[in-house]
Formats: sequence, C-alpha cells, structure tokens
Amino acid sequence: MIANITRNDVEEYLYREAAMLDRWQLAEWLALFTDDAVYHVPTVGTSPDIQPDNTLFYIADDRQRLQERVVRLLKKSAHVEWPRSRTRHMVTNILIEKRSDQELEVSAAFAVHRFKNGAADVYVGSYRYRLTGVNGQLKIREKRSMLDMDALRPHGRVSIIL
Repeated sequence: MIANITRNDVEEYLYREAAMLDRWQLAEWLALFTDDAVYHVPTVGTSPDIQPDNTLFYIADDRQRLQERVVRLLKKSAHVEWPRSRTRHMVTNILIEKRSDQELEVSAAFAVHRFKNGAADVYVGSYRYRLTGVNGQLKIREKRSMLDMDALRPHGRVSIIL
C-alpha cells in the first residue's frame, strides 16, 4: 500500500488531520494513529532528533497517554480548554522525505492559530511524521511537532494539539 501513496495522497491526509483538530473531532483524530504511535512536542531550541528519555519535552505521549489527553480535553473539567479554543491549523511545504516498503517519512511546515478569551496566539514550526499502512489505511506511527519560536511567551503553554 505504501508504494502507491503519492504526495497528493499525503497532502490530503494531513489536511484532513488538520481539519479534524480544528473541528475538535479528537476521537476521530486519535483513530488516525497506530497502536504503537507516539506524539512528541520537544521544547523550543532543541535538536529535531532528541528523544524524550533523556530530554525535557512539552509533550511526550505514547498511544495510551495520547488517548488520555484526548479524553481529558473533551471534558468540561479541562478548565484550560473550556470553553474550547478555536484553532486554525495551516499545513504547507509537505514533502515525502523517505520511502520504504513499510513507511513514509514526511515533513511539513505549520502555523496553528489559537483564539481564546479575546487573545490570538500563533504557534509556528515543522512537523515530522512516520506514516504506515494498516489494513489498507494510512496511519500515523509518529508525529513530532517542533516549534520554531524562541520561547512559548506570550503563550506560556501548549494546551491544544498542534
């Protein structure tokens, strides 16, 4: 299946992922991930190849922790995101960096606009994905969101999914 995937297929997939996040379709978004998936957001200014076992990350979720994050964000008791932020995920410069029989390594640039309580924040950075085929469907095995800002100020936190 991976051999037949085109850049247009990958673009469509990433655009649909972004739309799910903007619509707060978090359960559907979670279904895009494999059972052994990881979702990482390293701290600003770090190397893209660092690992969370020896470096501080803003988010270092395996599939179970990612599911717990989604469940928590969908509850009204998630005070930091209730009422929910409005977001607009902009994905661009999508490239298939590497292809094997089992996986695609994909990079993309992003800008996520977050609107809440009269404030507008913009998170800018790049994505790195490892995509694989599972039962004839494209799935995310790894998603890494690397922020390009010097610091999280004035944002102060990442309470949305980038």
